[in-house]
Amino acid sequence: MIKTKKPELLCPAGNMEKLETALIYGADAVYFGAGNLNLRSQGAGFGWEELPEALKKISDAGASSYFCLNAYPREKDLDSVRADLDKLAESTPDGLIVADPGVALLARKTLPEVPLHISTQANTGNSESVRFWKEFGATRVNLARELSALDIRDIAEKCPDTELEIFVHGAMCMALSGRCFMSAWMNNRSANMGRCTHPCRFEYKATGIRVEEKTRPGEVFWESVEDEDFTTIYAAEDLCLIRYIKFFTDLGIAALKIEGRTKSSSYLAQAVDVYRTSIDAVSGGGHLPKEAVPELRNVSTRPLSTGFLRKNNPSRVALPPESGEKRPVLARLLEKRGDDSWLVSVKSRWEESRNVTVIAPALSRPSIATGSYSFEKLNGEKVDTVHSGTEALLRCDSAELQQGYFIRLGE
Repeated sequence: MIKTKKPELLCPAGNMEKLETALIYGADAVYFGAGNLNLRSQGAGFGWEELPEALKKISDAGASSYFCLNAYPREKDLDSVRADLDKLAESTPDGLIVADPGVALLARKTLPEVPLHISTQANTGNSESVRFWKEFGATRVNLARELSALDIRDIAEKCPDTELEIFVHGAMCMALSGRCFMSAWMNNRSANMGRCTHPCRFEYKATGIRVEEKTRPGEVFWESVEDEDFTTIYAAEDLCLIRYIKFFTDLGIAALKIEGRTKSSSYLAQAVDVYRTSIDAVSGGGHLPKEAVPELRNVSTRPLSTGFLRKNNPSRVALPPESGEKRPVLARLLEKRGDDSWLVSVKSRWEESRNVTVIAPALSRPSIATGSYSFEKLNGEKVDTVHSGTEALLRCDSAELQQGYFIRLGE
């Protein structure tokens, strides 16, 4: 019998703002990269000079830091791998996420004291693979996203002495464990080197395609629905396993992981808050908060589904909101400037005539009514609208406001 264990909530940190956001909203651990050998190297990572500050922020928050070195390097890239490992020896994280066996070997030689975590890119799908990585020195394995609930249960029962990690939320890839060649073929940028251009999200011209398999007539495996002239035929639905937290907790899964180093900090705030609050509630013997799925739906751009978890009966959790339903994030609170004054970073056009909601941890969503706040430019000029990409002063004496919180459009 596997001992029930409260899983670690592992969240993405694509830059310093996202790192701070993940910590404010309750991440137990964060994963991040630097340089060009992590699988989000394009616009989602830290400069090496930022790493000591990032690690200090994580440590001060009582969280764990996991560094991604999970690309599949070519021969010409091995010197860069060695150089990155040498740099990490100066600013050591709590764990190193790798996928390639060669990178794992170099990491064992250079940083033998740093725990080795195996990325989902390694496509670990059975107990013997888990045992292989454990014998090699790994302390944790992120299982392949193609596994069903029964597969995960069987592996967990056979490998109780190895930490297992599961992706529970975020984008899925049409390729096996994300090892896609479309970007390399179409744009000469390899996804397996962290340079994916996401061609599966591109729009393609297709007219009335319904794909059936010969021996199963009438069962449609793929269907393109044309939207004007083009369709996203290759785009997978997003993963959402929020309703299965108790299942993973009962199995003793070590960590539940959210995808999204390239997503916005406001997306991260809401996703982390939902999973933090839900894990706490379920692990404490309670139920999934009723606000959990609606909150996740509000920040989704694609349908949310259970992916492969229910292999013979996949379930769609929710559809993204219609344009009129979505409540966009308007601003992030940067710092307090006075008793009733906040410097804010504006994320979307914000008119003073709108009721707004504070995104506070533990799924707290206090309202601030129009008339109880006002705007000023940084030079003190009063305005009734502030615009995306700018900074402004928010005049409001609400006790609900805290540094790092986000404000979104109210109902």
